[in-house]
Amino acid sequence: MHEARKGKLVSIDDDFNGAVNQAAQIFNEGGVFVYPTDTIYGIGGDPFNVNTVARINSIKGRDESKRFILLIDNLERLLSYVNVVLDKHFDFLHSIWPNPVSVILNLNHDSAKHLGSKTAAFRIPHHRFSRSLISEIKKPIISTSANRSGQEPLLERDFINYELGPELDCIFYSEKKSHKVASTLVDLTGNQPVLIREGIVKFEDLMASYE
Repeated sequence: MHEARKGKLVSIDDDFNGAVNQAAQIFNEGGVFVYPTDTIYGIGGDPFNVNTVARINSIKGRDESKRFILLIDNLERLLSYVNVVLDKHFDFLHSIWPNPVSVILNLNHDSAKHLGSKTAAFRIPHHRFSRSLISEIKKPIISTSANRSGQEPLLERDFINYELGPELDCIFYSEKKSHKVASTLVDLTGNQPVLIREGIVKFEDLMASYE
């Protein structure tokens, strides 16, 4: 197994604030890194930086037409990127987050123009590092599984480093236990929530919050 390059691996457990600052710097410089979330490890970067997006697609060998899940830290910031017309939908989001539940929403005009899509999936994660990083950079962050397209997500630091390390600017990791299942994905662009992918949170439980 490859040895990590100097400075390649950063423990968020050893120096939490330092790790957040390092990740924010890499993000702002257009870099690409892996970081822990409330589900599986994610490849992160700036969704509004076309070079960053192209680099992540290249690392994953991913179809450029596929969209990423974006992590956000609070509803107030989310509303600067999306249009949530129905009060019932806003109440639904308020009731389910923070949680490993990603929701496809209609983008506002400016966001749609910059992201090249009318919709995007967002999540407020139940994870301190993710939310602290987003609060620091004050922008959404890409969260796509750490793996090559078509392969299983890499769940351990050493496997991520072996498979993807040379192509990343940094791997931020934690020894603390995390979920090893992807987020539940729900489409909220219409009048009713529609299940796209069921993850660790059951859709029927989410719908109990919608009634």
